This record gives sequence, structure tokens and C-alpha cells, in this order.
Amino acid sequence: MNMYRHKKKSLPCKEALYWHAKGDGVQCVLCPHNCFLKEGEVGICRTRVNRNSKLVALTYGYPCAMYVDPVEKKPLYHFLPGSKTFSISTTGCNLRCLNCQNYSISQADFIEDEFQFVSPENMVDAALSQKCTSISYTYTDPVVYYEYAYDIAVLAKENNLKNIIVSAGYIHKKPLRELCRYIDAANIDLKCFDPKIYKTLSGVAMNNVLDTLLALKEKGVWLEITNLLVPGYSDSIKMIERMCCWLVDNGLSDFPLHFSRFHPTYKLLNSHPTSISILEEAYLMAQEIGIKYVYLGNVRDEKYTNTKCPACNNVIVQRDAYRIRIDLKENGRCRFCDCKIEGVWN
Repeated sequence: MNMYRHKKKSLPCKEALYWHAKGDGVQCVLCPHNCFLKEGEVGICRTRVNRNSKLVALTYGYPCAMYVDPVEKKPLYHFLPGSKTFSISTTGCNLRCLNCQNYSISQADFIEDEFQFVSPENMVDAALSQKCTSISYTYTDPVVYYEYAYDIAVLAKENNLKNIIVSAGYIHKKPLRELCRYIDAANIDLKCFDPKIYKTLSGVAMNNVLDTLLALKEKGVWLEITNLLVPGYSDSIKMIERMCCWLVDNGLSDFPLHFSRFHPTYKLLNSHPTSISILEEAYLMAQEIGIKYVYLGNVRDEKYTNTKCPACNNVIVQRDAYRIRIDLKENGRCRFCDCKIEGVWN
């Protein structure tokens, strides 16, 4: 494990959840890394430190990003389309993705003096003042600022705001199930469908992420899945076929699957963008296998971003960038044939 030491903060700190004392240190049990930390050491996520024999959430109250986004940007296509979501994050991540688009914050060490404290109450007030219908915990991974996201989510619910997590899903089942009490929707990044490549590409185990998908479904959280097709890593058609078959076999065929086009970044700058032909092949194959709603991301073509009724094939949600036109009845049924369209529409 790559640990470093952190100086004591000047302000009171938030004790982390999901840890226990062990020998001459503490063990974090929030995610499957299960970091064992001696005094002053910080975990792989860069956000949790052993301070005075307690695990402390370093970034609690210190967001590095706050923006108003269209909910489609998460991406969520079947959850309150056309609505605004208040997006927040702190620094840190428990993955080490070679292709991370937000590496400047996800792989950054936390430095308190660089950020202003924002309480959960103030965060909810900010979302309400911007007339957002939801708060999204995104950009980096909300797993690593779990306590902050949790406290905000509780207050958001009390103020009739929805809660969204955009995550790689690398978290133990117990804290995930507790968080699910307040989460309405999730987009989970399923990196690929090969355990060895998964470890190489992101530094974590695939099976834990699959467990997260099943747990979210079990808890009734609206789920959408993103699969970034990285050339040489996750763009194998046979691998994509195995993934789609697993999703269908495990009752996840009603949840949207977003295949996203890769563009060179971070440690994969020498790679090339995903082939459009591979994306189109994945799109058609996923539909043939039984995924009801398949989309392509980072591709400027409406036919791959519009929602079609699986029964009559009419376009029921048209997306032109973030301009949305909806042809659904209020109860989420197709206006043309009355077929039920899975999602959260109002």
C-alpha cells in the first residue's frame, strides 16, 4: 500500500464510519481495500487518516467541486430527464484508473488550506437556491467521502431533493446498503468484464463491483451502467458479449447501459479513441442479447442517445445534446402504445 503521513488539521475532524482498532493501528472496512493504518497514515483513497488511534474523514466538509449539471451528464437518461442536479465532490479516490478523466482531483492529496468548509446544511441550501431537483455525488468517487455524502443525503431527503451517486461501486455491502436508504439513483462505472484487465485498468477487483450492481437493484435504487470502451483493454466484443449476458442473466436488462467512447487521457495518452464501428457493434449486440435501453456516449448522433419504446420502436425521449423532448405519459408509459418505460420520470 502506498501510504503517506498527514499533519493534524487545525479544525475539529469528522470521525469516519466503518473502521475498527487493530493491533497498533486501525483498519478501514468501508471498501474492499481494507486499509490497515498506523498513526498518521492515510489510506489508498487519500481521504481517511489514523489520528490518535481513530479513523478520521479528512475531506469532510471540504468540496473541491460544486456545479449545476443536467442530469443527463451523469449520465442518467431514465431519471428525471431534463432536470438540473447539483454536482459535488471532494478530492480522492479508491481506484487508480489509467484512463481517469478527473485525475487532477481524484489522485490529489488533500490539503486543507486549499478548500473552503461547506457544511451539509449549506450544501443543501445551495442546491435548493439553484432550483435543482437532486444532488449528485460525482466527479471523484463518493465512496471516499462517504460520511459527507451520507450527511448531505439525509438532509437532502428532508428537503425533497433526490440523491444520485456516480461511482465505480468499489464498496463493502454493509455501508452501501446503509447509504441506499437515501439514494434514489446511481450510475455505476463497470470498467470491463475480465478480472485481470479490471485490476490492470483500475487497480480493483471486478467481483466487488458486480456485487454493488446487484445490491443497488435489490434496494430499489434506479440504476444505469456505464462501460467505457478503452482500446486494448475493454473494447473486445467477446468480453462485451459476456458482460451483457451477465447483466441479462442477473435481472439487469431493464436498466440502461451506456457504452462510452474513450479519448486518450492521463496514463493512456498514447492510446487512440474508440473505434465508432466497435461502439456500433456493441450497441447492436447488447440489444440483441436483451438489454432494453442501450446508448452511446461521447458520440454525436441522436439515434444513439434517443430513447425508443422497446414495444413500438417510436422515439419517446429525444436528446439533442442536453435539450430534451419527452413523449411519455405522466405515469411513464409510451404515448404511442402505452408500453411501460422503466425509469423515474416525475
